[in-house]
Order: sequence, then C-alpha cells, then structure tokens
Amino acid sequence: MTVASTREIFETHAPFVVRIVRRLGVRASDVEDVAQEVFVIVHRRRADLQAGVSVRSWLFGITRRVVANYHRQARHRHEESSSGLDSVPVHSDPTQAIEGSRERVLLDRALAKLDTDKRAVFVLFELECLDMREVAQMVGCPLNTAYSRLYAARTLVRTYVLRASNLGGRHER
Repeated sequence: MTVASTREIFETHAPFVVRIVRRLGVRASDVEDVAQEVFVIVHRRRADLQAGVSVRSWLFGITRRVVANYHRQARHRHEESSSGLDSVPVHSDPTQAIEGSRERVLLDRALAKLDTDKRAVFVLFELECLDMREVAQMVGCPLNTAYSRLYAARTLVRTYVLRASNLGGRHER
C-alpha cells in the first residue's frame, strides 16, 4: 500500500481538519494557522502513517496535539480561545442568518465548557457524524468510555443551552 502524498491528504482532509481545529476551541483568527501547522507536521511525518491506520484517525491525533499545544501557548499569552464569532454565511433570509449565527455561538460556548476528552467525542460523533467505534479509536479509549463521555457531554451541552435560553439569550461567559 502506498502512502498518499501530502497534497492528496490535504485536498481530501483539509475541511475535516479545519472543522476539528475550530470545534476544539481555536480562536477564529488562528484556525487557518493552526490547520496549516497540522499539515506541516503531516508533510514531515507522512512516512510514519502505518498501513491499516485510517488517515482520518492519524490526522485527528496530530490535530489534537497541535490544538493542545495552541491552548498551552494561549494560556501563557493570557488569551482566550474561540469566542465562536465566525463570519456569518450568506443567506437569502437575513433572519435565518442571524438565528444560525446565534445557534453557532451558543454551541461554541457550550463546547468551551467541556473538558478536552468530552469535547473531542462530542465533536467527532455529533458534528462530524463518525461511527462511535471510529470515535473511540481516534480518541484512544474503550468504546464504552466513548459512549460515557458522549452522554456526559450531551448532558452538559443541553444544560448550558437550556440555561442560556432561560436567561433570554444572555449567555454566561
């Protein structure tokens, strides 16, 4: 089995990496830089990709480590991670655009309340729609542990969203 070129890996998986980087709490202004760092490492370590290992799983491992390093460096710079204020996509209905933006901000704030392990499982299963067996493999835990983390994450996200709704749209920070 031949290993795909860095270009092929990038062209196939860049959107996945960018979504994961963003959903793991990287500030919107830093997402592209962090994703680029992931692919620099991919280029250097491409030969390390072992046969039988999913490229997506391998990429997630690299992405997770790069994002963790980003968060450690951000703490030293006294910066906060993603505020969830991404650009609003263009819609023909402005009301729909505003509502979608509010929902995205609310979700990003809820995700920021989760610890790294719960957040990774929630993002991969709920937002990336991956099979739970693949999620467990990607995060390196037993299947039942992944389900437990998902349940806990769902509970915390639901609680945050309900609390924010009861505050009339004012979100706690």
